[in-house]
Amino acid sequence: MAYQSAFAALADPMRRSVFERLMDGPQPVGRIARGMPVSRPAVSQHLKVLKEAGLVTDRAEGTRRVYSIDPQGLAAVRRYLDQFWTEALDAFTAEVEKDEGERNA
Repeated sequence: MAYQSAFAALADPMRRSVFERLMDGPQPVGRIARGMPVSRPAVSQHLKVLKEAGLVTDRAEGTRRVYSIDPQGLAAVRRYLDQFWTEALDAFTAEVEKDEGERNA
């Protein structure tokens, strides 16, 4: 399942930081690595894991790689989480309807 590899990739705090930097839009590795407490090659390794998990994509731009969040990979994670939201809302609705039924009885 796609969401499992995404969660595994995001379990690492540094990898989450790398991923979060892409919220501002596509960026080359050098810009992502700027100001991080790890080396540029380490950031590249984190991006590789995020890419394998389907969370980021990359494209060549001259001699550098530009990374961005992959909406399809993120959609798989969202679908997984949405099922819990739907179940919670359904349970809440059932409880409210039960309470209303008891009050009207």
